Amino acid sequence: MPVDQIKHIVDYGVIGLLLFLSFITFMFAIERALFYRSIKVENYSHKNALELDLTKRLPTIASIGSNAPYIGLLGTVLAIILTFYIIGSQQDTINPGEIMKHLALALKATAAGLVVAIPATVLYNALITKVDRKLAEWEIARDEGRLV
Repeated sequence: MPVDQIKHIVDYGVIGLLLFLSFITFMFAIERALFYRSIKVENYSHKNALELDLTKRLPTIASIGSNAPYIGLLGTVLAIILTFYIIGSQQDTINPGEIMKHLALALKATAAGLVVAIPATVLYNALITKVDRKLAEWEIARDEGRLV
């Protein structure tokens, strides 16, 4: 398999995976936000049942936020390895400009990983804050005797 094909597989594979993870993050975050709007804490007689419903899908968002930079870094490392392979196989015609171009493009995977991780982490923290608020609302409703 030619090096250019491997390079495209690495580039599109890593970027594609990161785009997919970004899509999953936003879909889960939207679903959770809509769920938090519609939930009535008074309908829960046990706090643990409420907490289980509130925290559903949040570990996935947290995992994406914490692992996306590593996926991007893996893509960058693989692209740099391929760049060095290209340099090694073309020792007689090494063009420094071409090398710099390949190395600069290798960094796009790390940037993409950060672009996915930062919003995922922000969304996770915002959703955890909503969970804490809903749990506090449940405790207030319990203390006031409003639970079903």
